[in-house]
Amino acid sequence: MKLPARLLRRGGGSSPRPGPEEVDTNPVSAPKQGRMSFSLNSTMESVGEVEAAADKLAEEAGLDEDERFRVTMAVREAAVNAVLHGNEYDPAKLIAVTLENTGGALVISIADQGRGLDPETIPDPLAPENLLRGTGRGIFLIRSFMDEVHFRQLHPGTELTLVKHLASAGEKT
Repeated sequence: MKLPARLLRRGGGSSPRPGPEEVDTNPVSAPKQGRMSFSLNSTMESVGEVEAAADKLAEEAGLDEDERFRVTMAVREAAVNAVLHGNEYDPAKLIAVTLENTGGALVISIADQGRGLDPETIPDPLAPENLLRGTGRGIFLIRSFMDEVHFRQLHPGTELTLVKHLASAGEKT
Protein backbone atom coordinates (compact mmCIF):
# COMPACT_ATOMS: atom_id res chain seq x y z
CA MET A 1 0.00 0.00 0.00
CA LYS A 2 1.50 3.31 -1.07
CA LEU A 3 1.46 6.11 1.49
CA PRO A 4 0.98 9.78 0.64
CA ALA A 5 4.27 11.71 0.49
CA ARG A 6 3.32 13.75 3.56
CA LEU A 7 3.28 10.55 5.64
CA LEU A 8 6.72 9.42 4.63
CA ARG A 9 8.70 11.83 6.82
CA ARG A 10 10.95 9.75 9.01
CA GLY A 11 13.71 10.50 11.43
CA GLY A 12 15.71 9.00 14.23
CA GLY A 13 16.78 5.86 12.43
CA SER A 14 20.29 4.58 13.10
CA SER A 15 20.90 3.52 9.51
CA PRO A 16 19.48 4.33 6.09
CA ARG A 17 16.95 2.04 4.46
CA PRO A 18 18.46 -0.77 2.44
CA GLY A 19 18.69 -0.11 -1.29
CA PRO A 20 17.56 -2.60 -3.93
CA GLU A 21 20.92 -4.34 -3.83
CA GLU A 22 20.76 -4.81 -0.05
CA VAL A 23 18.55 -7.60 1.26
CA ASP A 24 17.27 -7.54 4.83
CA THR A 25 16.97 -11.25 5.60
CA ASN A 26 15.70 -10.93 9.17
CA PRO A 27 13.70 -7.77 9.86
CA VAL A 28 12.80 -8.86 13.40
CA SER A 29 16.39 -9.11 14.61
CA ALA A 30 17.38 -6.06 12.58
CA PRO A 31 14.29 -3.84 12.58
CA LYS A 32 14.04 -0.62 10.63
CA GLN A 33 14.10 1.77 13.52
CA GLY A 34 12.79 5.28 13.28
CA ARG A 35 9.98 7.66 14.08
CA MET A 36 7.34 9.27 11.90
CA SER A 37 4.99 12.03 13.08
CA PHE A 38 2.18 13.84 11.31
CA SER A 39 -1.12 15.64 11.91
CA LEU A 40 -4.32 15.01 9.99
CA ASN A 41 -7.83 16.40 9.72
CA SER A 42 -10.65 14.80 11.69
CA THR A 43 -12.02 12.69 8.84
CA MET A 44 -12.51 9.01 8.16
CA GLU A 45 -10.08 9.40 5.23
CA SER A 46 -7.44 10.35 7.81
CA VAL A 47 -8.24 7.16 9.72
CA GLY A 48 -7.39 5.20 6.59
CA GLU A 49 -4.07 7.03 6.26
CA VAL A 50 -3.14 6.29 9.88
CA GLU A 51 -4.12 2.64 9.38
CA ALA A 52 -1.95 2.38 6.24
CA ALA A 53 1.03 3.94 8.04
CA ALA A 54 0.64 1.50 10.96
CA ASP A 55 0.45 -1.46 8.58
CA LYS A 56 3.65 -0.32 6.87
CA LEU A 57 5.38 0.09 10.24
CA ALA A 58 4.29 -3.41 11.33
CA GLU A 59 5.35 -4.92 8.01
CA GLU A 60 8.79 -3.28 8.18
CA ALA A 61 9.17 -4.62 11.73
CA GLY A 62 8.69 -8.15 10.38
CA LEU A 63 5.41 -8.95 12.11
CA ASP A 64 3.52 -11.89 10.65
CA GLU A 65 0.16 -11.36 8.97
CA ASP A 66 -1.91 -12.06 12.13
CA GLU A 67 0.12 -9.67 14.31
CA ARG A 68 0.05 -7.01 11.58
CA PHE A 69 -3.73 -7.32 11.49
CA ARG A 70 -3.97 -6.90 15.28
CA VAL A 71 -1.71 -3.85 15.35
CA THR A 72 -3.45 -2.27 12.38
CA MET A 73 -6.92 -2.93 13.83
CA ALA A 74 -5.93 -1.46 17.21
CA VAL A 75 -4.49 1.65 15.54
CA ARG A 76 -7.61 2.00 13.38
CA GLU A 77 -9.84 1.84 16.47
CA ALA A 78 -7.71 4.45 18.24
CA ALA A 79 -7.83 6.76 15.21
CA VAL A 80 -11.60 6.34 14.85
CA ASN A 81 -12.00 7.19 18.54
CA ALA A 82 -9.85 10.33 18.12
CA VAL A 83 -11.77 11.53 15.05
CA LEU A 84 -15.30 10.50 16.09
CA HIS A 85 -15.42 10.68 19.89
CA GLY A 86 -12.52 13.02 20.63
CA ASN A 87 -12.75 15.65 17.90
CA GLU A 88 -16.36 14.91 16.90
CA TYR A 89 -15.43 15.39 13.20
CA ASP A 90 -14.69 19.06 13.96
CA PRO A 91 -12.79 20.41 10.91
CA ALA A 92 -10.94 22.88 13.15
CA LYS A 93 -9.41 20.04 15.19
CA LEU A 94 -6.58 17.73 14.18
CA ILE A 95 -5.34 14.33 15.25
CA ALA A 96 -1.62 14.04 15.95
CA VAL A 97 0.02 10.71 15.19
CA THR A 98 3.46 9.34 16.03
CA LEU A 99 4.59 5.89 14.91
CA GLU A 100 7.93 4.56 16.11
CA ASN A 101 9.93 1.37 15.89
CA THR A 102 12.34 1.50 18.83
CA GLY A 103 13.94 -1.81 17.90
CA GLY A 104 12.26 -3.51 20.85
CA ALA A 105 8.70 -2.31 20.33
CA LEU A 106 6.32 -0.53 18.04
CA VAL A 107 5.01 2.57 19.82
CA ILE A 108 2.04 4.38 18.28
CA SER A 109 0.52 7.53 19.80
CA ILE A 110 -2.68 9.15 18.61
CA ALA A 111 -3.90 12.38 20.17
CA ASP A 112 -7.09 14.34 19.66
CA GLN A 113 -8.07 17.88 20.67
CA GLY A 114 -11.42 17.02 22.22
CA ARG A 115 -12.91 17.13 25.72
CA GLY A 116 -10.74 14.36 27.07
CA LEU A 117 -11.52 10.83 28.17
CA ASP A 118 -11.37 9.13 31.53
CA PRO A 119 -10.69 5.46 30.73
CA GLU A 120 -12.27 4.45 34.04
CA THR A 121 -15.67 5.61 32.76
CA ILE A 122 -15.68 3.33 29.69
CA PRO A 123 -18.45 0.74 30.06
CA ASP A 124 -17.44 -2.93 30.05
CA PRO A 125 -18.52 -4.27 26.62
CA LEU A 126 -18.78 -7.78 28.09
CA ALA A 127 -21.34 -6.77 30.74
CA PRO A 128 -24.76 -8.29 29.91
CA GLU A 129 -26.41 -4.87 29.50
CA ASN A 130 -23.77 -3.87 26.90
CA LEU A 131 -23.57 -7.04 24.80
CA LEU A 132 -26.06 -5.86 22.18
CA ARG A 133 -24.87 -2.24 21.98
CA GLY A 134 -23.58 -1.21 18.58
CA THR A 135 -20.65 0.75 20.01
CA GLY A 136 -18.24 0.61 22.91
CA ARG A 137 -15.86 -2.17 21.90
CA GLY A 138 -12.97 -0.13 20.48
CA ILE A 139 -10.95 0.27 23.67
CA PHE A 140 -11.62 -3.37 24.54
CA LEU A 141 -10.19 -4.44 21.16
CA ILE A 142 -7.21 -2.11 21.50
CA ARG A 143 -6.38 -3.53 24.92
CA SER A 144 -6.80 -7.09 23.61
CA PHE A 145 -4.54 -6.62 20.59
CA MET A 146 -1.71 -4.56 22.09
CA ASP A 147 0.81 -5.36 24.83
CA GLU A 148 0.43 -1.98 26.55
CA VAL A 149 -2.14 0.81 26.31
CA HIS A 150 -1.65 4.18 28.02
CA PHE A 151 -4.05 7.13 28.28
CA ARG A 152 -2.85 10.69 28.91
CA GLN A 153 -5.00 13.78 29.38
CA LEU A 154 -3.72 16.71 27.30
CA HIS A 155 -6.17 19.54 28.22
CA PRO A 156 -7.67 19.68 25.67
CA GLY A 157 -7.69 16.19 24.32
CA THR A 158 -6.53 12.70 25.04
CA GLU A 159 -3.44 10.87 23.87
CA LEU A 160 -3.61 7.11 23.49
CA THR A 161 -0.27 5.27 23.27
CA LEU A 162 -0.24 1.70 22.00
CA VAL A 163 2.78 -0.57 22.43
CA LYS A 164 3.49 -3.89 20.69
CA HIS A 165 6.67 -5.60 21.90
CA LEU A 166 8.82 -7.12 19.18
CA ALA A 167 10.16 -10.62 19.75
CA SER A 168 13.78 -11.11 18.86
CA ALA A 169 14.58 -13.79 16.27
CA GLY A 170 15.53 -16.19 19.08
CA GLU A 171 12.17 -15.76 20.82
CA LYS A 172 10.02 -16.53 17.76
CA THR A 173 8.66 -20.05 17.51
